Amino acid sequence: MRALSTVLLLVCSNIFMTWAWYGHLRKVAWTLPVAIGLSWLIALPEYALQVPANRLGHLSQGGPFTAPQLKILQEAITLLVFVGFSIVVLKEKPRANDYLAFALIFAGVVVSMLGRTPGAIAPA
Repeated sequence: MRALSTVLLLVCSNIFMTWAWYGHLRKVAWTLPVAIGLSWLIALPEYALQVPANRLGHLSQGGPFTAPQLKILQEAITLLVFVGFSIVVLKEKPRANDYLAFALIFAGVVVSMLGRTPGAIAPA
């Protein structure tokens, strides 16, 4: 259950972060300071979701993942969210090379999750 909660929080946090990082690209009239300021405001909820996701998911807090696994998982989720955002919001379809690169990153997630030693880090 902690793993599922962690993943759901990471998905939600990445939706906010993707909007913060790329949503301004559709707003060509915004000045750079406006884009930066509004992006920071959008990123605040991302942090409010990301931090609990990492604490809930980390071995030291009773979760099932190591810190590297959390990071790799977060990157894979970021790519999934970004592909949807790119297609739906930015109207940019990823190229075949992009999908191949994404597949290689997902292969890295699988490799990272293999052979994890549960309880390798004792809670503090």
